[in-house]
Amino acid sequence: MKKILFLLSLVSLLSFSCKNSVQEEKKETVEQSVEVKLDYSATSALKYLSSDELSGRDTGSEGIEKAAIFIEKVFRKFEVKPYFESYRDSFKLKEVDGYNVVGVLKSKQESNLKPLLIGAHFDHIGHIKAVEGDSIANGANDNASGTVAVLELAKFLSDKDLKRDVIFALFSAEEKGLVGSRHLANKMKSMQVEPYMVFNIEMLGVQMVDKDYRAYVTGYEMSNFTEEFNKSYDNQFLGFLPQAKEYGLFKRSDNYPFYEVFEIPSHTICTFDFTNYEYYHHVNDEFEELEVEAFVKLVDDLKPGVLDLANSDENKIILN
Repeated sequence: MKKILFLLSLVSLLSFSCKNSVQEEKKETVEQSVEVKLDYSATSALKYLSSDELSGRDTGSEGIEKAAIFIEKVFRKFEVKPYFESYRDSFKLKEVDGYNVVGVLKSKQESNLKPLLIGAHFDHIGHIKAVEGDSIANGANDNASGTVAVLELAKFLSDKDLKRDVIFALFSAEEKGLVGSRHLANKMKSMQVEPYMVFNIEMLGVQMVDKDYRAYVTGYEMSNFTEEFNKSYDNQFLGFLPQAKEYGLFKRSDNYPFYEVFEIPSHTICTFDFTNYEYYHHVNDEFEELEVEAFVKLVDDLKPGVLDLANSDENKIILN
């Protein structure tokens, strides 16, 4: 009997080792196909993340693995360190292996200030019903645009003398029900790490029309975030979109789990207003449909406000 148990254990161990070896080999093969060139730019990153090569970045797919490796390489390029032992924050979604990609820029100052968390989801919905032979939902606006905005903010802040740590979280399984962000919020809670606030980014690839602000804030009325952020600008940068409240968008993106878990200011900024882009969860949500120059300018113009958030020496953003 002992001999049988030993043999079963040996077979199980060999099987586990082989499985790990295959997984590592597959990851290495995928990694070799992902290159971050020295001429990295917001435009090239947006084009790559929304390309057919990534097959719509569905959670658990080879496409999202390529996206994750790309993000990790960009983080390394700009010396954003892994927040955990590695950049991966892994979780299970039924039988699917999911993971967030989480990095951090550490403050060089000694302080008790809470970290700022800047986030966006980098997953999308993969393959859907074909339109004229195309079944890939590329997710250029939703949410390669938000992902690139986070990368650009990481690049911008990487050489700044920050007063507080800044955590950059690219969430997976947002499209499956905010699974990745809920996992990270609970994990940080267990670590007793409470963010100052969550600055989440969704769909900035097309610009707002006939508005006196550049992007809107979900949960606008729930904190003084918009008022404080706009102090960094001569004109109103962020504003209120009635439809965001009407459709309950505050609860529909990755800001919400952090509000649930920590009861802190947690907001998403966005420019998709239900009238200015017709390709939500559509195969035509592609790079070519975005207003790329306007997107790059918008992200550049976000930087002063985000730097002020990172360098505020008190927690000015509070819930109403």
